[in-house]
Amino acid sequence: MNETVKFAVVGAGHIGKRHAEMIAREPEAQLTAFCDVRSSEECQTSEYLVPHFASIEDLLNSKLEFDVVSICTPNGLHAEQAIQVLKAGKHVVVEKPMGLTRESCEKVIYTALQMNRQVFCVMQNRYSPPSEWIKEIVSKGLLGDIFMVQVNCYWNRDERYYKQGGWKGTPDLDGGTLFTQFSHFIDIMYWLFGDIDRIQGKFADFNHQNTTAFEDSGFVSFEFLNGGLGTINYSTSVAMQNLESSITVIGSNGSIKIGGQYMNEVEVCTIKDYTMPELKASNPANDYGPYKGSAANHNFVIKNVIDTLKGRTTATTNALEGLKVVDIIERIYKVRDEQLIYEN
Repeated sequence: MNETVKFAVVGAGHIGKRHAEMIAREPEAQLTAFCDVRSSEECQTSEYLVPHFASIEDLLNSKLEFDVVSICTPNGLHAEQAIQVLKAGKHVVVEKPMGLTRESCEKVIYTALQMNRQVFCVMQNRYSPPSEWIKEIVSKGLLGDIFMVQVNCYWNRDERYYKQGGWKGTPDLDGGTLFTQFSHFIDIMYWLFGDIDRIQGKFADFNHQNTTAFEDSGFVSFEFLNGGLGTINYSTSVAMQNLESSITVIGSNGSIKIGGQYMNEVEVCTIKDYTMPELKASNPANDYGPYKGSAANHNFVIKNVIDTLKGRTTATTNALEGLKVVDIIERIYKVRDEQLIYEN
């Protein structure tokens, strides 16, 4: 219980450095290594004063001691690298998405069970005060029967984001808009209301024909297995800035809308015989210069890893939940791909 939890970080981009910063702030954690195909100078990680490895193989074959590996590489590498790390006897923290297919995620889970190791999926939006609040509301049944749930995600991702020669926008390493930009919000929806079925959709590529291999916008409708109708409306074609990430819930006892640019503001709360408490302030969005992402809650993720490994709690987002988010997106994209085949 008193031992320091030692972390290595694979992938030294924006998110990898975010993990490193949060690890460095934790008194019970220690950053022991970075791993990236680029040099330490290219990644600008020399300030962390830890060894830098050019491959996972080099990292795992070194005599360096560490307990956990944070995987912060392009999406299409997550599952394969998680399996490598698990087979080496290490716990895994994997950035979203856990993989790009349900099958690859199932292989990760199977390996984790074989090796008796933990897989922590990064879905940091669960820690936002409005998310924690609505989870309590739904769990207690205060909204009554759920009639409708609408998720809106309208962001800007332009040439500042999709750089020539990069992995973003590619089918094998990025995977699609729902995987890279909006899986956090699909996770919140699944966390609150469970699985979906009877999926239908319309998809379009308005202005990313030269920068991505997939759609940039879509309207998706479905039914929840637990009852109620749902929709996800999304786009990365918003001009100049992120516009909105919101969830609206209509139930038999009232309605809730959590909005703002990053699903971080309670805009409507009308529930029978209920007075809404004052929530603590949300963390700001992750700021990557020309664009912004979801809430900067990675400190809670790293703390949860430490507390779980020390037996104080359980994983906030476990491997099965990570798999379900991928499964939902994969089924939505199956509808998209079937439409493309029909149209062509």
